[in-house]
Amino acid sequence: MELSKVLGIRRSIRFFDPDRPVEREKIQKILEAMRIASCAVNAHWLRAVVVNRAEIPPDTLEALKTPVAGLVQELAPIHIYCYLDTGIVNRIKGQRLKELVDVGALAPTHGWSHTFVDEFVYPQILKPLTESPGYAVAAAFDCGGAGTQGLLVAVDEGLGVCWTAFNPAPAKQLLEIPDDWIPLYVMNVGYSLESPEAGGQRPRPPFEELYFDGKVGRPFRRDPAVVKELEAAGMFTAPAPLPNRKQEIRELARKLGLPE
Repeated sequence: MELSKVLGIRRSIRFFDPDRPVEREKIQKILEAMRIASCAVNAHWLRAVVVNRAEIPPDTLEALKTPVAGLVQELAPIHIYCYLDTGIVNRIKGQRLKELVDVGALAPTHGWSHTFVDEFVYPQILKPLTESPGYAVAAAFDCGGAGTQGLLVAVDEGLGVCWTAFNPAPAKQLLEIPDDWIPLYVMNVGYSLESPEAGGQRPRPPFEELYFDGKVGRPFRRDPAVVKELEAAGMFTAPAPLPNRKQEIRELARKLGLPE
């Protein structure tokens, strides 16, 4: 599928077929996409644990649920629990940066060398970064980018996906999570029972409230011609709510034995 169409059809799916398994090769493709994502200092903070929902003990599954996402977690056949490994930078100590030097991704024209990494980048930038209050925020940004690549591949593979929070304490025990991993989100994965449109493209804030040109307060003006081009490419689809959405939800509720 073209990228614009993947972006246009992506929805946070909340009605999964609970009994249809997800092929292992599709899960691998999601993880492969996460692995090749861009990452500051080539650290790759994101860690993911794939769990088959059917193998989670019922009491533990109940404990993992959050009030706003419990049904999603109960229906999705696959859970991918995502964490930030805070200790990775001080374990690798710039080694992966030196790998980038070796393959020419970081060039001497920009000042890069093994010596530069060993004597300056790691001791004066990376190590102090791990001790700063903003370290986890910066690393989480990269984790989000990697997770999004995996999510888009899942959509391209015909799967439904929804990020949700989870309760970290029972997950830590179930998954044997190290103490220096920070819980992020769980990617709920499965085959959607909703129509591909899933009620239409969800509402978002106005473009010019979000993005600025040169300085805050000067909106980046939206060009209608670009909007039309993206509509033609499939990035923009019919906005929610589609006329049949309420009926679709009623039918899904009856199919799954849920309250209407």
